[in-house]
Amino acid sequence: MSVEILQRRRLRRRLLTLALCLVLLAALALAWTSTPLRQSLSPALLLPRLQALGQATGPAWTVLGFGLALCLAIPLTLLSLLVIAAFGPLTGFFCAMGGALLGAGLSHGLGQLLGHEALCRIGGPRINQISQGLGQRGLLAVIALRLVPIAPFALVNLVAGATHIRLWQMLLGTALGMLPSTLVMAFFLDDLLRALQQPGPALYALLGLAAGLIALAAYLARRWVRLLRASSPHTGESERLTNS
Repeated sequence: MSVEILQRRRLRRRLLTLALCLVLLAALALAWTSTPLRQSLSPALLLPRLQALGQATGPAWTVLGFGLALCLAIPLTLLSLLVIAAFGPLTGFFCAMGGALLGAGLSHGLGQLLGHEALCRIGGPRINQISQGLGQRGLLAVIALRLVPIAPFALVNLVAGATHIRLWQMLLGTALGMLPSTLVMAFFLDDLLRALQQPGPALYALLGLAAGLIALAAYLARRWVRLLRASSPHTGESERLTNS
């Protein structure tokens, strides 16, 4: 049996493992929100435990636990809100951001390990073209997915790791995309908790503020990426070749 055949089999096994991980994460994300398992994520249950854990171990272990919890598809928004409520606006903000970056790095690395080489070698030219296109717009794509999360956090990171989206794009995009919503949680925590318990005008005002910050962040991120592309010599060269 040739080395090439053995390598292709190894890569197919990795792709199969990646697919199984994606299915498992999707099932976990559904379970956390739509089955009796969601009761274990009750803020009334988790908040005292998180506060006790923070006092016993410190913020560093909380960041580690936050990142690992994200890898198990526990909702990012819920975790961020709980951590900020447990540690206060300043420490909680940095714990939430640090945990999110850790979770993004871990799940992106797993996706890269399992899927990147396999997609490049046996995915075919069309898959490679799509993957390279994502890599060229990786930073903006990650920012958009963080601003408007249409899929579970870990699921997005696994898929991104298998494509040409680089780790620095994942981490920077995560930080920029999470910044508006995390700042809203940190600065308006008490109002947000009261509004969630008793929905009313305050809740709609906070949602409007969050939407405005997200729209502003999306606009600024898009402008920034365009400036980066305009200042890149490779981008400028490709544009000149296209125009000619």
